[in-house]
Amino acid sequence: MHEPARIIRLKTVLARSGLSRSTIYRKIAEGTFPPQIKISVNGIGWHESDIDRWVADPVAWRPKCQRDEVR
Repeated sequence: MHEPARIIRLKTVLARSGLSRSTIYRKIAEGTFPPQIKISVNGIGWHESDIDRWVADPVAWRPKCQRDEVR
């Protein structure tokens, strides 16, 4: 059975990535870190699978749409 996609919050992203909050937002602006998604009026999160892919290979990480265009 397929496991549903999980959304993780900033505190978890900070712990998994080892980056600071400001570095994460700078990398999002540069396009080298997965962008956040809005989960409520005042809340954001990240797809856990995107963060897992980034942690596995931060240098080669690209958004899914860019990876598909490169092929």
